[in-house]
Amino acid sequence: MDFLFVIILGGLWGSFANVCIYRLPLDKGVVSGRSYCPKCKNQINWKDNIPIISYFLLNGKCRKCKKKISPQYVLVEFLSILFFTIIYFLYGITLTTLLLIILSLSFIIIFFIDLKHFIIPNEITFSMMVLGFIKSFDPNLNSLFPNYINSLIGGLLGYGIIWSIIFFYKQLRKKEGMGLGDAKLFAVIGFWFGWIAIPFVIFISSVVALFSVIPSLIKKSKNMSSQIPFGPFIILGCILYIIFEEQYKNLLF
Repeated sequence: MDFLFVIILGGLWGSFANVCIYRLPLDKGVVSGRSYCPKCKNQINWKDNIPIISYFLLNGKCRKCKKKISPQYVLVEFLSILFFTIIYFLYGITLTTLLLIILSLSFIIIFFIDLKHFIIPNEITFSMMVLGFIKSFDPNLNSLFPNYINSLIGGLLGYGIIWSIIFFYKQLRKKEGMGLGDAKLFAVIGFWFGWIAIPFVIFISSVVALFSVIPSLIKKSKNMSSQIPFGPFIILGCILYIIFEEQYKNLLF
């Protein structure tokens, strides 16, 4: 019964994440107004808005205009269910579970917005910075989370390192490199997991990003000046930090 509840909850919040992914880049409200088809603008009936299930019942098409629905919608809902389920089984009904669920939803939204629009919304990063720092005052949370001193150092270090890279790159190359959204996302990670997470996430995200663009460079479909969304790689690096956090800390200390 608990498993079914987690799946339903994950699907519903995944549906809300889809609303955020579509509306935030357009500066539209995410809590007012019913969902509508982005192609024909007709409102979507509740029975056509059931996470994952409706997509397949409709054969991936809008009931009104018959235009194809992006598979991104069902992918986001699936990822939300997956994260909800894994977090629940690892941490049970705890405050840690609630916090990681909020963080995972934020990561999903940022991942897909940055992937398509090359932006990381301030509405999410600023609110997650605040929440990450506030939670650090609770001494009873899982050891995954730092105390408030390490949280503050982590947030400042995460932002400061990336801001410095952006600044010096611009001075040397006379053009923009990374965006400040990436610096804010690193600040989020620092506030949530402390300064110790920053070197790990910088290294992993940079390596994965490099290897992901090598095939495009070889095919010459991209060059070193091409715009690349770095947010998804930062998020992947953070997820890997959460998975290997204990081994990483044992290696250092």
